[in-house]
Amino acid sequence: VTSQFTIRDLLTHRSGLGAGAGDLMFYPETDFTRAELIKGLRYLKPVAGFRAAYGYDNALYMIAGELMPALANMSWEDFVEQRIFQPLGMDGCAAGYDRLGARANVAAPHTMVEGSLTTIPVENIALIGAAGTINCSVDAMAKWLTVQLAQGRMAGGKHLFSAARSDDMWSVHTPRQVDPVSASMTRAHFKGYGLGWELQDEFGYKRVMHTGGVPGVSTWVTMIPELKLGIVVLTNADSNAAMEAVGHQILDAYVGAPRRDVVALLQAAFRARDDGAANAASKHAERLAAAPRDPPLALPMYAGSYLDPWRGAVDIRRDADGLVLKFSRTTKLEGRLTPFAGNVFVVRWNDRSLNADAYVRFAQAFDGTIEGMTMRAISPETDFSFDFHDLSFQKLPEASP
Repeated sequence: VTSQFTIRDLLTHRSGLGAGAGDLMFYPETDFTRAELIKGLRYLKPVAGFRAAYGYDNALYMIAGELMPALANMSWEDFVEQRIFQPLGMDGCAAGYDRLGARANVAAPHTMVEGSLTTIPVENIALIGAAGTINCSVDAMAKWLTVQLAQGRMAGGKHLFSAARSDDMWSVHTPRQVDPVSASMTRAHFKGYGLGWELQDEFGYKRVMHTGGVPGVSTWVTMIPELKLGIVVLTNADSNAAMEAVGHQILDAYVGAPRRDVVALLQAAFRARDDGAANAASKHAERLAAAPRDPPLALPMYAGSYLDPWRGAVDIRRDADGLVLKFSRTTKLEGRLTPFAGNVFVVRWNDRSLNADAYVRFAQAFDGTIEGMTMRAISPETDFSFDFHDLSFQKLPEASP
């Protein structure tokens, strides 16, 4: 795979790695370097054949951005600001949160924390760069879509990129399955991924789009090239249902969709998803309540340091109330372990805005001691960036006194 991997493969989510592979190296915010993230990818196990399936991967877009020093003799951040923002007059945009400077007019992110809408700190994920650290306004995004719809031609007649490159970006490179909700709402017959753009048909029109999100912020961008139509919806909350409703209501008016209550349709779709997650959470809570309080081994036998080849170390310490699990390289992934069933525990993160509690399963060696552990998110709706399932920790020998 290494010998055949191309720049185009970086941009089309067809590496064979699973969705979000490697995301735990940058989210929640860590102190890893980009070089460490790139090196860590060699340890991730494919879940499909090379170029055989779609799997959204932020880390590979970061690597694409790291080509800029070699190709343009500048960082990805400088390249975007100098070669895109400045020529297009995208004032107010920055290639990273730490490049916004002293600007005060910046939206605060919000998320649901145990049922209440809560303001949360900005997650500065500068490490991931080209995968999603641009901060921008709706006015500036409109300028970006205007040049996209003009196939790269700017106001003065010069081209930011060629029409041929535009066609390439808007061509399907990785086919995808049309999901039932999308098909019912848009009458879509095809779906795929181009170069940085999701593609499908919408009531007979070609639709070019992308969504995105970091904690407390969600974005929705759509273009209908035949109609010279561009729509941008920026939200400072994790409420994807509201964002989708606003975007689709505008889109419907232009593509000739039948009159319908988009809010009601999306509420039903998201409610079904949330009900499924709530049902899973309820069953988990019932099993947890009925679980024995004592695991099969004494708690000190689980304590110690564990190492995963790409994510690094995790420490499990004993305190007066039991066991606490803490990931290295970040301040946010720390939580108490509660016995669940056998050698399976549940970790409940101290930061409740993460919405990513997980199972922790310990493995015993033939001599009965603990030799390692694996993890899996509890809720099926946990964001794919919490790729706990890709981790395989080995317990390290205790240091000699």
